[in-house]
Amino acid sequence: MQDILTFDDIRAAAARIAPHVRRTPVLRCPELEAALGGELHFKCENFQEMGAFKLRGATNAVLSLSDGALKQGVATHSSGNHGTALALAAKRRGVHACVVMPDNASAYKKRAVAEYGAEIIYCTPTQAGREAALAAYVAKTGASVVHPYNDVAVMAGQGTAALELHAQAPGLDMVLAPLGGGGLLSGTAVATHGLDPKVRVIGVEPLGADDAWRSLQAGHIAPVAHPDTVADGLRATIGPLTFAVLQDQADVVVRVEEADIVDAMRYIWERMKILIEPSSAVPVAALRRGLVDVRGHRAGIILSGGNVDLDHLPWSGK
Repeated sequence: MQDILTFDDIRAAAARIAPHVRRTPVLRCPELEAALGGELHFKCENFQEMGAFKLRGATNAVLSLSDGALKQGVATHSSGNHGTALALAAKRRGVHACVVMPDNASAYKKRAVAEYGAEIIYCTPTQAGREAALAAYVAKTGASVVHPYNDVAVMAGQGTAALELHAQAPGLDMVLAPLGGGGLLSGTAVATHGLDPKVRVIGVEPLGADDAWRSLQAGHIAPVAHPDTVADGLRATIGPLTFAVLQDQADVVVRVEEADIVDAMRYIWERMKILIEPSSAVPVAALRRGLVDVRGHRAGIILSGGNVDLDHLPWSGK
C-alpha cells in the first residue's frame, strides 16, 4: 500500500471523483469578519450529498479499487459520516458495505448508514473496540478495508475540498480545518502547500479529544484513552499515515473547549443560516476565541459537515 500522500494524488482524485461529488459553495459571514477584522471564506462541505466531506475520500477509495478487490465488498469503522459515505460510494458501484459503529453513535448517523444499504455491526465505543470488530469481520468475509482516514486514497479524496477552496477563494493566507483522525487536515495540508507553501495550515481539535496535539508535542502517536467531546466526528485517534503528514506539513494545531464548540455551532446556525454539526464548529470556535489571529488576513475554513440529530441538539439539554 502507498504510504506517502502527494499533490499529484489529490489532483488525480479530483478528476476521478468529479462526476460523483458536489463542488460545494464557499460562503462569507460579514458579522464574524467585522468582529475579527479579516476575510473568512467558508468551504461548505455540509452541502455535500450525504452531508459531509467524507464522501470525497470514500468515493476516491472505492473507485480506486479493482473489481477483484471488491468481490467481497468493503468494510470500515466509523462514528457515522465516513460510514455513510462508504455506504453511498459502495452502493453506486454495486458492492456490499459493512460499517462497524460504536454503540453510542448518533441515532441520526446510524439511520443514515442503514438507509444507504450498509450492514452495521455495533461495537464498544473505543478505538480498540472498533478495530477488533472490523478485523473479525474482515477475517470472516475477506472484505476490503477502506479506513476512515489512515489510507492514502481516502486522504487524497479529502484533499480535493481544499483544492476547490483555493480555486474559489484565491490568495488565502491560511486554511483551518477540524482535526480528528487527520484525513481532512492531511489532505488539506498537501493540497494547500502543493499550490503555495507559504499558506499556513491550521488544525483545530477539541480539548477532550486532543490526541493529535499530544502526539505532535511528543513526537509519537499518543492516544487519548477515552475521548470525550460533543464533536463526535473528531473522537478518532490519529493514524500513522496522517500523523506523518501533519508532522511535516501542519503549521500549528490548537485546541478548543466544549462550551466554545457549542457556542460556535449555534452562532453559524444563527448568523449564516446554515446547518453544521459540532465537528464543523471546532475551527469557528478557535477563531471566535482568538486562538488564531486573522486580522488583516484572508482565511479559508472548511466546514466539514452538517449531519445533526435534530432531536438532541447540544444546546437543548436533551
